[in-house]
Amino acid sequence: MSQAMCKLAAQVSEEDHVRGSPRATVTLVAYGDFACPECAKTYRAVKKIQAKMGSRLRYVFRSFPQPREHSRSEATAEAAECASSQGKFWQMHDRIFENQRASDEVSLSRYAADVGLDLKQFRSEMRRHTHLAGIHARRREGVRRGVVEAPTFFINSRRHRSSFGLATLLPAIQAAAGGA
Repeated sequence: MSQAMCKLAAQVSEEDHVRGSPRATVTLVAYGDFACPECAKTYRAVKKIQAKMGSRLRYVFRSFPQPREHSRSEATAEAAECASSQGKFWQMHDRIFENQRASDEVSLSRYAADVGLDLKQFRSEMRRHTHLAGIHARRREGVRRGVVEAPTFFINSRRHRSSFGLATLLPAIQAAAGGA
């Protein structure tokens, strides 16, 4: 893969799900699949990194469903986008990753209620697949940037090529921030 393909082509946009300040020293962009067990492991590592880095880290999550590998991949991405339409993406993001084994329709509705969503709107959007075209478009953008699987991380626009556990991801982020 060329050096240009290893760089994140687009800047963080209004469509992205962002935690942290745009003035943060480091931007970590994750392409993840809510139904992927490896992504759930990296979710826990990222939470620890966020706590350690504080305001020096801006975290961006982009859904990258892999329906051939995980049957509930698109449904969980849709549930997160339905929550986003009500201003509660991160609450649903966390709830899904923390309860990944229970991602059936009933469980997703329960999570929606738990995070305070309007259930009528949530169910309507899920039934109509309101956000699926956008999810597919963002996945295609990821593929154009060289993403082939989830999880994939970019640190300050550079692809992170090592494992995604705390032991390798934290030092790489700290190095990008100019040290510990």
